[in-house]
Amino acid sequence: MLRSILLAVALMLGAAPALAQDEEDARVEWNRPAPPFTVVGNVHFVGVAGLGAWLITTPEGHILIDGGLPESAPRIIQSIRELGFEPTDVRILLNTHAHVDHAGGLAELQAVTGARIIASEGDRGALESGRHHGLTNYGTWWFPPVHVDQVIADGETIELGGVRLTAIITPGHTAGCTNWSLPVRDHDRDLNVLFFCSASIGGNRLVGNTEYPGIVDDYRRTFQRLGGIKTDVVLANHPEVADLFERRERQIKGDANAFVDSAALGEIVEAYREAFEAELQRQRAGDRR
Repeated sequence: MLRSILLAVALMLGAAPALAQDEEDARVEWNRPAPPFTVVGNVHFVGVAGLGAWLITTPEGHILIDGGLPESAPRIIQSIRELGFEPTDVRILLNTHAHVDHAGGLAELQAVTGARIIASEGDRGALESGRHHGLTNYGTWWFPPVHVDQVIADGETIELGGVRLTAIITPGHTAGCTNWSLPVRDHDRDLNVLFFCSASIGGNRLVGNTEYPGIVDDYRRTFQRLGGIKTDVVLANHPEVADLFERRERQIKGDANAFVDSAALGEIVEAYREAFEAELQRQRAGDRR
């Protein structure tokens, strides 16, 4: 069931991004408030209904992954406070990838928190220009630019207050698409959490992308690499990709393993791989006409 749902989502995102169809309606829908909650250990959801944002708390300050849309920033700040934490204690801002719906709020979040922004080289230019890299079927979505304080490479780590995050860079969705891997202690057990960047087509032009000519090869390398990663908990920047709210309902009902699913990443990656190959064929056929 999960795989069929994911494949439908992947195809939808690849063929006709929601914001391209009706940007204002989609932004309102994505930005609806959602209650914050603790997922596992020191990992907390502080995003909005359609966009994930993740707070990782430590005794020496906190780490925030993703900023949603520009209009999401106030809700993220409010959610941090609702969980009993201070936004000014956020020391590091991370980004999974430089699209408006995940990087748009970073500028305001940095202004409020004073945190340092750490990102990949592949996405630094997009973050600092406020424009995503690569040609898409929906044009250009501008967002408030931010200065990247530190560039991180694939396999490098970030440490704060006993927490260590490892960057896993998987280009394709964007040139610097970055997953973050985190070991977490939860209920006397050790879990690995993966903050999943994306591998959806997301409106990318796969054929004739003069701004990103290696996009097809990057996607294929990414599918191969992600398919070999083992993780216990997958958290995505679009909640529906990993069934976030359905799992939250199970958690509320007492299921301590609601978010633990070692098969989830493989199912997500395979769904996106199939959608990619279908969309690549469609675009190549269209290019030949």
